[in-house]
Amino acid sequence: MAPPPAAPRSLARLALTALAGTSIEWFDFYLYGIAAALVFPALYFPHDLSPAVAQLASFSTFAVGFFARPFGAALFGHLGDRAGRKAALVAALVLMGSATALIGCLPTYAMIGAAAPVLLVLLRLAQGLAIGGQWGGAMLLIVENAPPGRRGFYGSFAQVGAPAGVVAANLAFLLASALAGPVGFVAYAWRVPFIASVALIGLARYLQRRVDETPEFQALARERGAAATRPAPPLVQALRTSPREILLGAGAFLAVQVSFYVSITFVVAYGAGPGGLGLPQSTMLTAVLLASAVTSPALVACGALSDRYGRRRIYLAGSVLMAVWAFAFFPLIDTRSPLWITLAICVTQAINGLMYGPQAALFSELFPTRVRYSGASLSYHLGSAAGGAIAPLVAQAIRTAYHGTFGISVYIAVMCLVTFACVSGLRPAPAMR
Repeated sequence: MAPPPAAPRSLARLALTALAGTSIEWFDFYLYGIAAALVFPALYFPHDLSPAVAQLASFSTFAVGFFARPFGAALFGHLGDRAGRKAALVAALVLMGSATALIGCLPTYAMIGAAAPVLLVLLRLAQGLAIGGQWGGAMLLIVENAPPGRRGFYGSFAQVGAPAGVVAANLAFLLASALAGPVGFVAYAWRVPFIASVALIGLARYLQRRVDETPEFQALARERGAAATRPAPPLVQALRTSPREILLGAGAFLAVQVSFYVSITFVVAYGAGPGGLGLPQSTMLTAVLLASAVTSPALVACGALSDRYGRRRIYLAGSVLMAVWAFAFFPLIDTRSPLWITLAICVTQAINGLMYGPQAALFSELFPTRVRYSGASLSYHLGSAAGGAIAPLVAQAIRTAYHGTFGISVYIAVMCLVTFACVSGLRPAPAMR
């Protein structure tokens, strides 16, 4: 018999806690993406590199965080399936807050030479490990407490942390740039939002003291206590019993990640970075900020729609719409009009919400409780490594090679077709139907 869901008041508090945790965590992760587009090429790489090569090098360090995410999923997934969802989430928040604050204190290439990019990569690796554990913990704290008919709605609050983090990161950089000016921003002001990320450690402390473990994990812990033998590690169990679900889940995430990072990271460099359209930095950051603000309520609405019409149906609709919209996105950006640029990014993020909004519920329902943290986190972060990690890099390489953006639209559309095929093959675990 399944454990009873949490009371409405408790669910509301958990939803807000999950939203706060994911928002600040993604704020840290996206700070790096914006800095990789606007600041790091000039500060952390040799000055004799061309602007295009320095931009590629900077986006390469951005990608490192994504490749670390599956390892973080394995590490924190083991902790979350053995010690509890809360313990794993607290550890991930502390790691992310520490690594991000240290990036804000990191000396530049002019100060310490080649050690600067090396240390930057190591701290980005730590960010990747942390985000690999954060999503699974925040998502399961709310989904495993929600009633079956409302998992999509409540799970979407963990998803809202992504656009909320983008809004916060862009606001932080816009404010820093406005207060310090272009010279002061590059010299020191960009560091302030990174250092402020120590706030995550305080949130971790709150979670540790005020939030209870989920009923499903508590029931699992009692079963394990009564068992005569010790089970295999959760990661091993997940790979042994659910390899199909892990791989299809990863493929389902490709369209979300590629479209998202092209439209919030690459597009900033394309519009305002070296060799781009020559637009003001504030134009691109404001457009991304407004689109992310629109996305937040859209994610909740799409999560609720998945409760009514089914996860797969909503997700599949998003992948088809994104494949078509990809060919309208860059022509709108190329107008150089702030209005059309904002519209292009807003529509992209709204369509993305059809997939990302139901995703917490969809992925949690693929795996049994004993391996849910490991399985869902692996799917999510393998998809992020294969999609989001290289999306800005691939987009930049396509633009450099073909002197245009049509190939980038083709790239997005192909990823949408892969996602459509993978989602079509997904089925929930019997215990979560």
